[in-house]
Amino acid sequence: MRIGFFVWEYPPRLIGGLGTYAGYMTRDLVRMGNDIVVFTTNPGSLKTSEVIHGVEVHRPLNVDASGILRIIVGNELQSWGDQLKFFSSIFTNDILCVAKFLNSLVRKDGTKFDMVCVHDWLGGMAASLLKAEIDLPVVFHVHSTEWGRSRGMGSKVVNDIEYQTSVIVDRIITVSYAMKEDLVNHGWPGEKIFVVWNGVDPDIYNPKAITQHEIDTLRAKYGIKTDERMILFVGRLNWVKGIINLVQAMPHVLKEYPKAKLVILGTGDEEANIRNLLKRLDINDRVVCRFEFVSEHERILHYAASDLCAFPSLYEPFGIVSLEAMAMEKPIMVGAKGVSGLREQVVSSQPGQTGVHVDGGNAADIAWGLKQILSNPERARTWGQNARQRVIDYFTWDKAAKQTLDVYEGLVQTYHRK
Repeated sequence: MRIGFFVWEYPPRLIGGLGTYAGYMTRDLVRMGNDIVVFTTNPGSLKTSEVIHGVEVHRPLNVDASGILRIIVGNELQSWGDQLKFFSSIFTNDILCVAKFLNSLVRKDGTKFDMVCVHDWLGGMAASLLKAEIDLPVVFHVHSTEWGRSRGMGSKVVNDIEYQTSVIVDRIITVSYAMKEDLVNHGWPGEKIFVVWNGVDPDIYNPKAITQHEIDTLRAKYGIKTDERMILFVGRLNWVKGIINLVQAMPHVLKEYPKAKLVILGTGDEEANIRNLLKRLDINDRVVCRFEFVSEHERILHYAASDLCAFPSLYEPFGIVSLEAMAMEKPIMVGAKGVSGLREQVVSSQPGQTGVHVDGGNAADIAWGLKQILSNPERARTWGQNARQRVIDYFTWDKAAKQTLDVYEGLVQTYHRK
């Protein structure tokens, strides 16, 4: 099949898990014999068209329409202030990408597409434009929602875009059964919704590919001694990741395990709060903060160097970092309350246990989970081994691509029989 793939971020421009997903998914779909044409954003420094790993990528140069939007949009978007420029960039990029898709590729060059897919609300406006202009099946990939990201206090405009997109598209793919349940509970059409778990590449995330020297060097960089236990958090530093609750849990952990040390790797709007909290709790010497976005290889080194990984999210439709850690044979503590795809990844009881489930909103429960793993190093190693096997069995990009393609092919076949 030839598929148009509309996504906000795409390698080498990576902001979060969506870009990682898009990079791996499109490459695997191409490897399976499909033609994938990506339409994405251009920060101004990238080529407007190129081929990457067999994927045709288009990045139109954008324009800033925030000035005119400030005049014509409603009160809510006007209240976004400087963030209206962000909305403008999404709005105009969707228009430019759809215009290139329709006018240049389809109408001028005569390229035949079997279907298109769009990702999150960032591609929702593209879906509406496409449905109005061309008779093609459209799939809406939902990786998260506005109400989930914002504790129900987000933008009505974004919520409306998400819901409208769910109505007009032909299929919806989301990342976990927890997420599907949440969408249905919010009035989305359940009969359209299919679940496909995300994946990871266990050949890249392979503990055997990292040397002991590399591990020792990284641990020494953070002042972690051989008899100390490294707890690793990787992710965006915002409320949904439970990072503040994880820091609050550390004094409880340190009372029983004084040689534990937490490494926080990531960036986000909680950085100042984390610094202040570490001072108030007087645990600066037991927590290392590295507030930056690191390369994939360096992230893999951090997993390899750690003894356990902690992802106490309060809202996590899926969570790729946990899979990365599992592939690296690490026992995992995850937030499993509410909308949590993490609880579908991590097995919290025998047989085949890979970690523990906690309430990410409760620091005492997080501390309990960490102590469960710290209490028995040999058992923790077994959980880590189980975790890698679970990834290989259920959570590879190859499996995710095949299941996604099954949904695509089923839609295309029924769509053209209408």
